[in-house]
Amino acid sequence: MSKKQIILSKCILQPYDKHKFILLEDFEYNGYIVPKGYITDGASIPRILWFIYPPNRPDYLPAAIIHDYLCDKESYKEADREFKNCLNDLEVSKFTVKIFHNGVVSYHYLRYSLINNIKKKLKKRKD
Repeated sequence: MSKKQIILSKCILQPYDKHKFILLEDFEYNGYIVPKGYITDGASIPRILWFIYPPNRPDYLPAAIIHDYLCDKESYKEADREFKNCLNDLEVSKFTVKIFHNGVVSYHYLRYSLINNIKKKLKKRKD
């Protein structure tokens, strides 16, 4: 059985603003190309957890960039799936992959599904 080929280029960043970075070269991961000039905040980790998981740790920063970009350009479901794939390809610990993936899936559920359902119910009550 042959191993899956992983295309992951080096991501080169420069500080842009407080807690934000700009990509200095195109960054590629398995057919997705994040263009030079893309601005990211790295991993959106609650500040209280930064001592365990800093938001711009090189171990998982490429996955965070891919996730941010796909959330902007594609669907959050695709972004979450590719985030998990990239974390695994980067050989991030299974425990961390599980925490990060569950975190983004939960956030997107709360932000898009649950809140939209509540808004719809509130709108129906007004009508």
